[in-house]
Order: sequence, then C-alpha cells, then structure tokens
Amino acid sequence: MSGSSKITCSNIWKLFGPDEKRVMKELDPKLSIKEVQEKTGHVVAVKDVSFSIQKGETFVVMGLSGSGKSTLVRCISRLIEPTSGTVKMDDVDVTKMSNRELLDLRRNKMSMVFQHFGLFPHRTVVENIGYGLEVRGSKKIERIEKSMEVLKMVGLDGWQNNYPRELSGGMQQRVGLARALAVDPEILIFDEPFSALDPLIRREMQDELLSIQEKVKKTMVFITHDFLEAIKMADHIAIMKDGEVSQIGTPEEIVANPKDQYVKDFCEDVPKYKVLSAGKVMRKDCCDDTKKLYSSKSDCIPDNSKIETLIEKLVDTDKKFPVICSETGDLLGEIDRSIVLKSMRSAS
Repeated sequence: MSGSSKITCSNIWKLFGPDEKRVMKELDPKLSIKEVQEKTGHVVAVKDVSFSIQKGETFVVMGLSGSGKSTLVRCISRLIEPTSGTVKMDDVDVTKMSNRELLDLRRNKMSMVFQHFGLFPHRTVVENIGYGLEVRGSKKIERIEKSMEVLKMVGLDGWQNNYPRELSGGMQQRVGLARALAVDPEILIFDEPFSALDPLIRREMQDELLSIQEKVKKTMVFITHDFLEAIKMADHIAIMKDGEVSQIGTPEEIVANPKDQYVKDFCEDVPKYKVLSAGKVMRKDCCDDTKKLYSSKSDCIPDNSKIETLIEKLVDTDKKFPVICSETGDLLGEIDRSIVLKSMRSAS
C-alpha cells in the first residue's frame, strides 16, 4: 500500500433542510444534533468529519442505520452535495468541480457497487458488464473483450449470454462488481454490497473481493453496518455514530483499544485472536532462551503474524518464541502458549 493520499475529506458537514447553507454559517458546532434540529429545523446527517484514504487501501465506513455512513460516502462522490467542507481526490477539489468535470470523474475514475444490483433485465451478463464502457464510447469489440476478461475475474466464465433473472443473488452481485471493474476505475465505492445476500454467499463474496483486491490494488471505500465484515475487509475503519466519527484505525487498533463504550460494544463479540497480531500481544522482555533462538535465527515469528495462524505452533509447547519486526528483522519480544491462550479466551 502506497503512502500517498488518494481521497482526503476535510470538515465535511451535511445538513438536510430548506436553508442549509444559511444555517451552516450561523451554526454553533458545539450544539448536539438534537439541539440543532430543535433550534433550526434542520437535520445534521454528517458532522465535521475529516479523514484521508491512502492509495490502494480498503477504507471501511462502518455504523448502524442512521449513523450517517451512506450520506458521508455519497458526499465523497457528490451524489449528495456536502453543506460545507472539502473532498479532494489526488489533490483536486471535487466539491468545486463543474457538472462536466463531475461526469468525467464518475465515468473514468470512480465506480460504485450498490446493495441492490441495478442490472438491466433486458441485457445479457456481458452487455451489463460492458455498459460503462458503452457510455464511455468504447467500440463493441473492445467492450466484449474487456467484459469477458473481468467476467473470468469474478468467477462467472460461461454465463456471459445469460440474463440477470437466470442468476442467483450472489451471481448478480458478481455481475455488478464486474461492471464496476470493467471501466478500470482508480476508486471503487461499495454501498453495503453484500447485505442482501445469504450469510454463506456473503462470506464467499467477501473472500472474492479480497482476492480481486490483491490483484488490482484499487482504492476502495466500503460501507457496512456489520463490524465483523468491516474487520475482515478493511485496512482502516471509520466507525460512525450520529453523524460523527467515533474512531478511525486499523481493525487491530480498534479491537485492541476501543476509544469509547460505543466502539467497545462492537468489539465485544469479536474473537481477538482473529484480529490481533503477535506484535500486539507479545511480552517485550525476552528470556535468555528466546535471545539464543533469535541469535540462531531459529523459530522467529514476524510481528504482523495473526494469533490465529500461530495456535497450532504454540499451544502444544512450553517454548517461548522470538517476535521480530517483519520489516527490519529486529528482536521485539517473545510469545508463548500462555499469551495465545489468553487472547483466545478474551472476547473483548
């Protein structure tokens, strides 16, 4: 993942009401959402949100219904106009774009995948996938060639001549994903794309998307109300409540150190050993045996190794293993069975 910001949101507000710009100018930012509504008759959907999304990462915006997550992400693409604040993509201010520039952005740089697949019932699978390329003006042979390429990528090879009604929900969502990928966008925005699917199909689609992301390395913004899905999909998560961001961090940072009770409640049922790494739970003081193992470069465990992957190695031995920095190889600490078992017992 590169260190350059692809998307930067600064002080985004979204009010809904008849005179949102005037109310925004006079608004006391210290007022609660309820107080703003009582005083002005306007609803605050997004309140002073700022964050950056790095190029090539999957950034998940997570929250319960009514938290403002979908409104916020629609402000990024300007499907909803922010009342105030700025959204920049590659340092270009999206909030100042003309309609023509915005159309160009949506056609060439950004694609969206929605919960409801939005497929054209009268078009075949390959025609649905090629729709964005058709709008862009690509020749038919080019559209078919690219559509067939992404069709294979999403596991639908052989279904190109079928119609949406002949596909299961999971297959239809694969077509929606393929349509978004076909235009080769730099940014992919997912609005609860898997929430209408059965649990088994949902997990399958999550795995499919993670596998595709390994290959294509797109910048992805992913909305969900499911914390386990957020943890599975995200490089970073922004957890929203009442239009504000409660916490931003990696899944591991959030599960290990929830900032408030709202975030802590989400973390309660998460198996920590699936999220935490050796570097997060290790003992920093090393015994002599661990130092000897490190010196001989024997049985060293990288600090970014998930506890889940170490269970088989560690639970049947009293041995302590050196934990090393995955980047430099330096000795950071040690880990043993007692630490692994503790993380497995801990639900929150």
